[in-house]
Amino acid sequence: MPAPILYSFRRCPYAMRARLALAVSGVEVELREVKLSAKPDAMLAASPKGTVPVLVLPNGTVIDQSIDIMRWALAQHDPEDWLSRDDPALVAANDGAFKHDLDRYKYPDRHGTQAETHRASGLAFLLDIEQRLARSAHLCGPARGFADAAIIPFVRQFAAVDPAWFAMQSLPNLRSWLSSYLTSDLFGAIMMRVSPWRPGDAPVRVRWQASDPDR
Repeated sequence: MPAPILYSFRRCPYAMRARLALAVSGVEVELREVKLSAKPDAMLAASPKGTVPVLVLPNGTVIDQSIDIMRWALAQHDPEDWLSRDDPALVAANDGAFKHDLDRYKYPDRHGTQAETHRASGLAFLLDIEQRLARSAHLCGPARGFADAAIIPFVRQFAAVDPAWFAMQSLPNLRSWLSSYLTSDLFGAIMMRVSPWRPGDAPVRVRWQASDPDR
């Protein structure tokens, strides 16, 4: 039986969150790792906008927004009940203002911006996260859920721009939350390395096995 085809780049935060949901759902996919400087024609034919992730279902339906891939995967199977632990407004703030600041903090020369200005603005979002995590271990309660998976890849990227600066910030709960994910079996599973896909390659079918049920 054909599996959905996932075009992905493992270090892209959008692809990462799609992979997290696919892993938890247990849905098997044919993984096609993409080299962003040489995007395959098959991916561009499926989704001309040319960004990862892209999920092509066996019936030809194309899902090329990471949030939609997450929701599709969890609609198939949601053993940890992630969909009940969502916060659309918080995810929208992450995908909007925080991602805007993250890009301009990480790539100031590309955007012609002052990195420190956008770092400070991004920190304000992280302080809101910190306050939430002071009340519960995860963003929507005691167990991990949709909001955590949708946001944490971007926090990971922000923290990695200047680890020494990040370590000095008063974010103890956020750092613990981030570390919990980065050291989890779930995260380790989705960060598997495969060679960039080329036409004619043997299919790489994966069903990421994720445990850590108490996280």
